[in-house]
Amino acid sequence: MNQSGKQAARPLHTFAICAYKDSPYLEACIRSLTLQTVPSEIICCTSTPSPYIRGLAKRYGIPLHVREGESGIRADWLFAWQKACGRFVTIAHQDDVYRKSYTGELLEAFRQHPDMTVFVSDYITIKMKGKEARLQPANAVWAVKKLLRLPLRLSALSGNRFVKRSALMFGNALCCPACTYCKERIGDQMFQSGYEFALDWDNLWELAGKPGRFICCEKPLLAYRVHDGAATKACIKDNRRMDEETAMFRKIWPERFAALLMRFYQKAYGAYGEE
Repeated sequence: MNQSGKQAARPLHTFAICAYKDSPYLEACIRSLTLQTVPSEIICCTSTPSPYIRGLAKRYGIPLHVREGESGIRADWLFAWQKACGRFVTIAHQDDVYRKSYTGELLEAFRQHPDMTVFVSDYITIKMKGKEARLQPANAVWAVKKLLRLPLRLSALSGNRFVKRSALMFGNALCCPACTYCKERIGDQMFQSGYEFALDWDNLWELAGKPGRFICCEKPLLAYRVHDGAATKACIKDNRRMDEETAMFRKIWPERFAALLMRFYQKAYGAYGEE
């Protein structure tokens, strides 16, 4: 097959699901991806293979890729990124649900902005109380993030380095599972940060310093699930979140201002329960 044939065979978009242990929410995530109005390649990647994960992958006809070695967010995400064949790649979080128009909105954004490197949407929150799920379309953290994303809505400036980084200077205003990245432009080297909780923030900060647009769609195309078993909550409990976000603020701001920002930021930790 010639080079043009290989290019034509490459999927435009891949959802790469990172499956960790036996999440009761994994099937809902998979189902939301299979129901997209514009079909995408879907793959599932895991470092914790089990009959449960294998069974779901088989039921929905999804290729399953197993990574050998110890589980870790960075290693698992990078493995999923490398296994995805699409020109654009979404690292889909197993707990979350994607609106059926997500891929369509992504591809429309690409049609309008061919130099797009990152696409991100708004989100709503699903807060779990035991087995009861409650939709929470707005809260304080969500409102602040929406405000910080305002400059990105100016498409004429969305390729400007300062404008892209303005959404990341006071915290990460881009919801990680709502992000899609242009693998064709970025290449195989992603998620080079040594952080775990702040991995996505650090990664976006580096990408914002490179050519390409960050396109923000303020439609809530993702339902982000908050529950006691989530990695985010574990990072809060053992102080990884505080340590890594302090390091990020120091990377962006002078020491004194970074310390001041963290005082305000720590008050938001309890808001994870609100989200």
